[in-house]
Amino acid sequence: MDPSAIDRAADLLAGARRDLTLLDGLPDNCRPDNIEDAYLVQDALAARLGVAPVGWKVGCTNAAIQAKLGCDEPNAGRILASTLRDSPARLPAAAMFGCGLEAEFAFRLADDLPAAGAPYDRDDVAAAVAGLHPAIEVVGGRFRDWMNVGAVLLAADNVVHCALVIGATVADWRGIDLAGHEAALAINGDEIGRGTGANVLGHPLEALAWLANHRAKRGEGLKAGDVITTGSICPAFGWAEAGDAVEARFGDLGAVRIDFE
Repeated sequence: MDPSAIDRAADLLAGARRDLTLLDGLPDNCRPDNIEDAYLVQDALAARLGVAPVGWKVGCTNAAIQAKLGCDEPNAGRILASTLRDSPARLPAAAMFGCGLEAEFAFRLADDLPAAGAPYDRDDVAAAVAGLHPAIEVVGGRFRDWMNVGAVLLAADNVVHCALVIGATVADWRGIDLAGHEAALAINGDEIGRGTGANVLGHPLEALAWLANHRAKRGEGLKAGDVITTGSICPAFGWAEAGDAVEARFGDLGAVRIDFE
């Protein structure tokens, strides 16, 4: 894509976020047709939003969700300072573009993972982690039919990230079997989904390693203090509305709550 097309796409996506409107798609003259161009649009969108990134989301790490969204590999989007909240949180449903819900494991980095250190494996990235957080990511696309627009447009739209709500830090997490650890998602007390960390590329740390290597390929690393959320533990999205109380329950790792207004 040429720079003017990237700018046009980013302007449309930024305007949809600002005005809380939905797009039917992107025009032919500014629609990315491959994942690398999509990331260039995402970069330009992030610049327009004018809010500092404080971490990253890894999306499409769950095979069932990959099948729903029509992709066969993970993708990456930015977590912004304005979208990161501590639990319990109150969020405006109207600004969440559909209020899709994912229970996730998130990590906060203690050390940089620079591009020069790649390739990274699970042990490498684990050594850089300060702590683990139970989390709920709220997802919603700026495209009217975002579940069916394909992975390229999802990546351009910052992988449909709306908010990340994190629970208390779990500092002593290294002895926990995260692949086998269960989490359940409930709306108004009714459980709507359950899964384990094995649904996240086999183990949540595999998602973190994928992200470190993905960023390295783009000539950039991850930084100490970054919050990285690793994708849906449950095999399906939950959906909330104004007035709903949502909770992700991670057993002895704690719980995360969102009240939608």
